[in-house]
Amino acid sequence: MATAFADQLRSLSDDALGALIQLRPDLVVPVPSDISALAVRAQSRGSVARCLDMLDEFTLAVLDAARLSRSEETAATSLTQILALTSGAAEDDDVRVAVGRLRARFLLHGPEDAMHVVGAVDEVTSPYPAGLGRPADYLDPQAAALCADRARLRRTVLAAPAGARAVLDRLAAGPPVGALSSGGTVAEPVRWLIDNHILVPVSEAGRAPRADGELVELPREVGLLLRRESGPLGGLRPFPPVPEGPVRDAKSVDSAGAGQVMEAVRSAEALLEALAAEPAAVLKAGGLGVRDHKRLARTAGLDEAAAALLLEVVHAAGLMGEADVAGTGRGVTTSRATGTADEIFLPTGSYDLWRALSTARRWEALANAWLAMSRQPGLIGQRDDRDRPITVLAPDAERAGAPQARREVLTALADLPPGTAPKPDDVVALLAWQAPRRARGREAAHRDALAGAATLGLTGLGALTSYGRLLHAGDEHDDHDPLGAGPGGERAPGTSDAVRALDGLLPAPVDHVLVQADLSVVVPGPPEPELAAELEVVAELESAGGASVHRVTAASVRRALDVGYAATDLHSLFRRRSRTPVPQALTYLIDDAARKHGGLRAGSAGSYLRSDDEALVAEVLADKRLATLALRRLAPTVLVSPLQLPRLLGALRDAGFAPVAEDSAGAAVLSRPKVRRAASRTPVSVRMAEPAGPPLLAGPRLAGVVEQIRRGDIATRAARRAPVSVRAANGQSVPGLTSVQAHSQAMAVLQQAVRDKARVWVGYVDTHGATLSRLVRPVSLSAGYLRAEDERTETLHTFALHRVTAAVLED
Repeated sequence: MATAFADQLRSLSDDALGALIQLRPDLVVPVPSDISALAVRAQSRGSVARCLDMLDEFTLAVLDAARLSRSEETAATSLTQILALTSGAAEDDDVRVAVGRLRARFLLHGPEDAMHVVGAVDEVTSPYPAGLGRPADYLDPQAAALCADRARLRRTVLAAPAGARAVLDRLAAGPPVGALSSGGTVAEPVRWLIDNHILVPVSEAGRAPRADGELVELPREVGLLLRRESGPLGGLRPFPPVPEGPVRDAKSVDSAGAGQVMEAVRSAEALLEALAAEPAAVLKAGGLGVRDHKRLARTAGLDEAAAALLLEVVHAAGLMGEADVAGTGRGVTTSRATGTADEIFLPTGSYDLWRALSTARRWEALANAWLAMSRQPGLIGQRDDRDRPITVLAPDAERAGAPQARREVLTALADLPPGTAPKPDDVVALLAWQAPRRARGREAAHRDALAGAATLGLTGLGALTSYGRLLHAGDEHDDHDPLGAGPGGERAPGTSDAVRALDGLLPAPVDHVLVQADLSVVVPGPPEPELAAELEVVAELESAGGASVHRVTAASVRRALDVGYAATDLHSLFRRRSRTPVPQALTYLIDDAARKHGGLRAGSAGSYLRSDDEALVAEVLADKRLATLALRRLAPTVLVSPLQLPRLLGALRDAGFAPVAEDSAGAAVLSRPKVRRAASRTPVSVRMAEPAGPPLLAGPRLAGVVEQIRRGDIATRAARRAPVSVRAANGQSVPGLTSVQAHSQAMAVLQQAVRDKARVWVGYVDTHGATLSRLVRPVSLSAGYLRAEDERTETLHTFALHRVTAAVLED
């Protein structure tokens, strides 16, 4: 059978062999040495299983029909027998198309009237094709006698009690096996079916004994009788289910998606800013604690599920990482009784680069990380096998198949007409029809992928957006770095098509604000990076969105003065940025804060406090709220405290004063907030993710692989036809001759062949140490090399003479 299979492959044209390689690309990883090796690989368990994983529900059902209709004597089936099993359940033309798909992949091979199923199919699929049991004569003689009398079998089934009939209907739907007993007791309906030989007790071959007893199996003939209305194979669906759902306008889908993109980017930034302000401890088991997860979600204004997804994504994008507590100068106490955490989560240095990018480029970095990360955020909040909650970034949320599940969902959405917004259940059902073996057990991952696509804005109103379609199609430039740098660190010159499409949908960044009389500052669009940095210092954020609202307060003005702004700088900033007249109240607020700012000077004594205004010093000394500072007067303008400078400054500011720190020379010390960052991490990219399968070959590369296999097959077959003396010389020394004598004899034969222009068998050892035989026509013999022509391949070969082991003239 193996030889016949190889001969069928060998008889294929180059185009047909190339088509087989395209349908089953794993067959040429690595490239087989010849057709026989290709045939062995095509019948192997692993290759057949991978091929079956790519087949749809209907094609697998037709394969089950081929397995069921095989002859016991020849193990062969025919197209006519398959059509007989599927008659009434599917159109004959659809069945023929499915059989063609199976034959093209060589899961079925041979002529149409005597097709064989590749043996490994039975090994990697259910032992019960189409959910039907084994024939009765294989299971039990008494059951076989019952099934041989069709009328008696029908009367026995019709006489079954209601409980027994319910058992029969369940087993007839598949799988056809069930437990004989439960808790050591055989149920009465099951006992009736066994006594009447409709069910047969069987052992679970090759497995450990079951705690609840042996098994019972429904014979195939009984299952076929019970399926007389739905057909032997049950209900067949030749075509995929059509997802139901409204068809949205493309512009509405893109607009809704773009709005969600802005919200996702803003929320990711808010989570990272909250993490920078108050780092979170890394749990000993790995991941982020539940308390920190809830705190970050609350600070960013997100629900816990959305916060979990975005935290996973920013970590995968390299924007968040772990840092040693000692390296940050900050101790973080965990929520457990373990004391102080060894590591904390912080934004990385890449976060600052990411913030400087446009909204579309920032979204692209997040979306690419989501597509590639081997994490399933939907598991967060559930409990693991030990009944412990799965937390953000915990190892328990790792799922190697998550990237493939996302690709499958986006592919299913992309194949629908633009604007189609299917229900999640319909998408899951569609994927289960397209590849039932691959989709089994991935339902939760598919739903999680749909939720993630909606949160990140790849879908809008439930439909795939235009830029999401481009991102999925992989239109980004080669070596494109999501943070804008190429592989060597230089700025990438190109922008992906998805980013260009999204840029056209997002509002243009603005460089101005609208200052209101109540000191609120309205930003009518996404601010430019420079404007955003200025607003972060001089105002407090009140609401975010497409148009954000900030507010100028006394504390924000003081913060700006602490950073190094002067009153004139602030007046100039608001005049330059505001498209509305600057309110007089804002001018007074800035001037009043600047006048008070620095009136007091603090230094280390512990700490001291001085001022040229004696009345102000007296006011501070008399303030009962500052009694804990233990201030004492050294001079009319100088007070000292045993406390350190930071605590002195904080207490004075809490009491409504505006002190400024100074150095030993009396110069004011500008205080910019300290930025803590973790070490930069390499972001997860689509190219770094596990590939979905072997690369698809096409064009010249495919033709080259086919040619290589053909040449190897020719060489292998030629070696088998080589004279015994050549094969013996390749494997061992020739009897009766020393190696020197054998080599001299070979040289004499080659010289004669050159003179006579005769063909000769040459045995030689190649550079890899492999022994080969080739039939060639010598052209020249000089300088230690033999040049000879292979007439079958029309190529000229050069052999090093010291590698030639034998030479024999062709008979």
